[in-house]
Amino acid sequence: MILDSIGVGLVGSTTRVFNIALRYCQQLYASNAVSSVYGRKGLKLSPALAAFTNGVAAHSMDFDDTWHPATHPSGAVLPALLAASQMLPPSSKPNGLDFLLAFNVGIEVQGRLMRFSTEAHNIPKRFHPPSVVGTMGSAAATAKLLSLNVTQCAHALAIAASLAGAPMANAATQAKPLHIGNATRLGLEAALLAARGMEASPLILDDIPGCSGFSAFYGDYQPKLLPLPANSHEFLLEKQDVAFKRFPAHLGMHWIVDAAASVRNLLINYSGSFSPSLIRAILLRIPVSKYINRPFPESEHQARHSFQFNACTALLDGEVGLNSFTDGCLHRQELTELLDKVLVEHPEDNVANFDKMYGEVALVLENGDVLTGRCDTFYGHWRKPLSRESLLKKFQSNASHVLPEDKVNSIITTVDNLENLPDSSQLASSL
Repeated sequence: MILDSIGVGLVGSTTRVFNIALRYCQQLYASNAVSSVYGRKGLKLSPALAAFTNGVAAHSMDFDDTWHPATHPSGAVLPALLAASQMLPPSSKPNGLDFLLAFNVGIEVQGRLMRFSTEAHNIPKRFHPPSVVGTMGSAAATAKLLSLNVTQCAHALAIAASLAGAPMANAATQAKPLHIGNATRLGLEAALLAARGMEASPLILDDIPGCSGFSAFYGDYQPKLLPLPANSHEFLLEKQDVAFKRFPAHLGMHWIVDAAASVRNLLINYSGSFSPSLIRAILLRIPVSKYINRPFPESEHQARHSFQFNACTALLDGEVGLNSFTDGCLHRQELTELLDKVLVEHPEDNVANFDKMYGEVALVLENGDVLTGRCDTFYGHWRKPLSRESLLKKFQSNASHVLPEDKVNSIITTVDNLENLPDSSQLASSL
């Protein structure tokens, strides 16, 4: 087997597809790194590795934006565009408007593909959506930024489909951020391979009986032809905003935290203070979703995916924030005691769908009284979007961990005026 494998590998090194892959690796992984890394001034990597690293950073705390149907749209696309903008020669640098259009294309492709499946509208059971549609979105966005032709764009998406997919079993582990890193990197690589002549199935997005294309990821995948009359395309982002998270945890946690904070205030008004000793039981009414139903999380990543942890933390502290997931907070005795009191119910009308679900926290007191807090739409949801002031406050708080104030304010100005930027790579260079 070894001898045979070496032999076919040697003869395979004479093929066109091998030469495309070899030239790609020689060019992309050369020592002349050109693409910036978040928070590491002066450090450059190859475009693919910079996209990967920055994608991992975007999802490392589960703090990135979320859309409906469920995916994390920006983290899968933006790092690829930042890296690609820096790899192009000075004579062909895309401007800020080119960058914005490519970003919109990347988001659009993700949204359209998910809307071709009804199962994609609910919290996923098999594949982590960004690893699937995010890879496709990254490929589309990069193809647009590089001005690939129609045939090359089709090949880029088809190549990306062969690089897509990651199981939900790795949710709440350190491997989950790799899903975003791989999505943005592999989408970029798919576009670059297509630009160098790599070919793939032009029917990858079609629904062909007996031949799985993109339908491999969604069992009820039913693509529709999109009419594109000249100058009248309406982007999905024009119809639906995204959800921006106020604290770094799975989106479902934001309903239960707001509900817990609400019932905490009720208890304070009821008794004059918040005292865990008054509570006999804590009842959580949440959707059925196994990977975010974690009674006793043992790590920060599990805690970010635990209804129980986030509800009890909000009850104890009145809020959930960056520090809530440190070891010191995670293993507090008073938190453990509250977790011991948690019971879970799954009402039939509370479905695992980010557009329909709600969070409810009921405190059963020692005297038998019951106080209930409920959240139907948390602050930051697309139905109740963050104000610009809140969004800026979040950005400034996050960015100030690694950048000085003047640099933080400069990035805000650059992004606000991105459509007027003559060279979009200036944004990547400032990070």
